[in-house]
Formats: sequence, C-alpha cells, structure tokens
Amino acid sequence: MSSGSSSRSTSPSSDSEWSKKENKMFEEALAYYGEGAPNLWEKVASAMGGTKSAEEVRRHFQILIDDVNSIEYGRIPYPKYKTQGFWT
Repeated sequence: MSSGSSSRSTSPSSDSEWSKKENKMFEEALAYYGEGAPNLWEKVASAMGGTKSAEEVRRHFQILIDDVNSIEYGRIPYPKYKTQGFWT
C-alpha cells in the first residue's frame, strides 16, 4: 500500500477512500483473527465498526496481496522509505 494518508478501495460497491485509521483497524483485526478464520471478512468489517462492508474488506486484502506479490516478483521496485536513525 502507499505511504500516503489513504488508499483507494476498488470495490464494485464503493469508490471510498481508506483512511489511516481504517487501514490500522483493518491490519489489527486481520492480525487478531488470522487469515484462516471462518467468516473473516465479516469479522474484520465488524471490528472496524461497520465503516466498510465485508466485500470492501475482502477487496482491500486482495489489493494488498497483489501489491506484495508485485514487489516480491520484481514488477514494482521496493519502496524507498525515508527513515531516521543511526543507520542513515
């Protein structure tokens, strides 16, 4: 995903943006339930307070997986993050 303040949801039912807060809730709920949980998308959507539908959550996850795969397969270069610390 981009490091910007939001990312696009390409769900057929919505062209809404995902805020940083929604992305964080998505990540936390996904980590809590795990990928193998039954009714995962419904649980994650519910944990997000209903701001996104189960279908929007599923599509957001698929976009994330597609992005990671594109990076791993060399189709997209690794992001160059600006970091601060003793190693820079």
